[in-house]
Amino acid sequence: MKSMEEMIQAAQQAAETIQKQMNETQAKLDAVEVEGVSGGGLVKIRCTAKGRVIGVAIDESLMQPSEKAILEDLVAAAYNDARTKADEAAGAEMAKVQQGMGLPPGFKLPF
Repeated sequence: MKSMEEMIQAAQQAAETIQKQMNETQAKLDAVEVEGVSGGGLVKIRCTAKGRVIGVAIDESLMQPSEKAILEDLVAAAYNDARTKADEAAGAEMAKVQQGMGLPPGFKLPF
C-alpha cells in the first residue's frame, strides 16, 4: 500500500506530465496551418490552428472602390472559415493527446 506522500508525489508527476503534453500540443497547434476561403476562392486567409493569421490573399478583381463592401464581407467570411477549420484541427489534436493519456473523448482538462 502506498503512503499518502507517495500518492501526492505520483499525482504531482502526473500533473507535470499532462502540463508538458499540453504545452507541446499548443506548440504543435501553432505549426498546423489551415486556409479559409470565400467568394469562390477570391479571398483566402491562412492561419494556424491556434488562430494566428499567417497570410491574406485577395484577388485583384476585388480591388475596386465599388467592391469595398463586398471585399470586407469576403474577408470576414474567409476568416470565419479559417477559424472554423482551425478549431476543428485543434479539436482533433487535443483528442489525440487525450486519447494518449487514456482520457475519455470530450473530457475537459482544466488548462
